[in-house]
Amino acid sequence: MNFPRIDRLINEYVGRSTEILRDTLVGVYLHGSSVMGCFNPQKSDIDLIIVVNGEISDDTKREFMDMTVELNARAPRKGIEMSIVKRDVCAPFVYPTPYELHFSAGHLQNYEEDSGDYIRNMTGTDKDLAAHFTVIRTRGRCLYGAPIDEVFAEVPRRDYVDSILFDVKNSKEEIKEYTMYLTLNLARVAAYLEDGVVFSKKEGGEWGLKNLPSEFHPVIKDALREYTESAEVIYDTKRAEEYADYMLNRILKSYDG
Repeated sequence: MNFPRIDRLINEYVGRSTEILRDTLVGVYLHGSSVMGCFNPQKSDIDLIIVVNGEISDDTKREFMDMTVELNARAPRKGIEMSIVKRDVCAPFVYPTPYELHFSAGHLQNYEEDSGDYIRNMTGTDKDLAAHFTVIRTRGRCLYGAPIDEVFAEVPRRDYVDSILFDVKNSKEEIKEYTMYLTLNLARVAAYLEDGVVFSKKEGGEWGLKNLPSEFHPVIKDALREYTESAEVIYDTKRAEEYADYMLNRILKSYDG
C-alpha cells in the first residue's frame, strides 16, 4: 500500500497487540485488499488475523477490544476487521473455523452498548475464515511473529469452495442492496472454480470482463468504477438481478462439474 497514514495505524495496532497479548501472541497477519493491490480508503477495510496460543481471558479480550475500537476511530471509513484465532485451528485447519474474538465496524455499536455481553458472546465459528486463511497463504503478509507457512496449513479446496459459495449464495435476493460487492465477488468465485485462481474483487471484475457475456459488462464496469474510483453509480438493477441469476447457475454448474 502507498498510504503512509494507514501504514502507521497498522504498525501501531501490531505494536499494541504485542503489549496486550504478550507471550500468548503467535503472530499478526494482513490479508484482503491491503495485500492484493486494490486498497481504496473509501471502500476497503483493514483486514487482520491475530493468532494466539491457548485461551485468552475476558479481561485481555476487553483490553484488546478497547484498543481496537480506539484505533478503528482513526481508520478508513470501513474501519478495521479482525479475528483472533487459536493456533491449533490453523494447522491442521479446522472448518468451520472457531474464533476467540471478532470485530468489524458493523459491531461497534453492540460493543459500546454492552461491552461485557459482547466479550462473553463474540466467539464461535466463521466460514469466512477459510477464505481469509487462503488469501493469507497465497498473498498475505506477516506483520509480526511466526512465518505464514509455519502457522497456516493449506485450506482444503472443498472448505475454501464452501466458504466462498456461502458468501454469495443469496446473491439473487441481495444484489440490489449490495450490487458492487456481489457483482465482483460472483466473478471471483467463478474465476476460482473455472481457473483455480484466488483473486481480489478488482481482479475478479477484470476476469469477468474477459470471460463473461458482454451483456453483463456494463454492470461489471459500474461495479469496478464504484470499487476502484469511489464513483457514484446508478445500477441497472434488472440487469444486475439477471447477472446474479446467470452467475449462480454458472457457478453451480462449475462446482458440480
